[in-house]
Amino acid sequence: MNLPNKLTTSRFFITVIFVIIVLWDTLPYNTSWAALLFFIGGMTDIADGIIARRRNLQSDFGALMDPLADKILVTAGFILLVGMKMNPETDITGYHFPEAIAAPGTGGHSLIPAWMVIVIVARELAITGLRLLAANKQVVLPAENIGKRKTNFQFVAVVAMLILVSYPGWGEGWVKFFGWQIAGCPWSIWFTFIATWGAVALTAISGVHYLWSNRDLYIKDM
Repeated sequence: MNLPNKLTTSRFFITVIFVIIVLWDTLPYNTSWAALLFFIGGMTDIADGIIARRRNLQSDFGALMDPLADKILVTAGFILLVGMKMNPETDITGYHFPEAIAAPGTGGHSLIPAWMVIVIVARELAITGLRLLAANKQVVLPAENIGKRKTNFQFVAVVAMLILVSYPGWGEGWVKFFGWQIAGCPWSIWFTFIATWGAVALTAISGVHYLWSNRDLYIKDM
């Protein structure tokens, strides 16, 4: 197994450890460790692609398993975040958005509305199904640029949300840094809000694009 494929495979193990750490409530700084681990997973995604291209190590295994490893890690992250709340010390109760569009931390809402996670998971399952159909026809569908950008936004959004629930325990300096306000709301919340909505928008757009671009694979079987 070459190095890019080893990095791809490592994300499956990272996902398992990530889930355990997030659910391990009694572990000190569990969400902080989870954020670091998720960040490392994102870096392996970038690294395996760069190494594969520079060393000409692209393979059918990598083309199939790299996006699958991304999907498993990302969907695990978003699902775990649905029921997670902001730390009371950083909750911005002065802002009252409708819950369906609320920025993380406003009014005691969960970090991400459930409908956003449904959109993300549904898209990933649909594309995985399309890839399996293509594989059954001896066709390998590589990741597209818009899909990669979508994955990058998803990784950033999950890490940002984990940092939001973690930084109050990092010390006064970090609280001041992440709590610095823009228009009456911490910049870290604005950043997470933009990253989350960007991830959801690109997820939907890339899903439609991918299904339309490869429609010949399934339309004739319908």
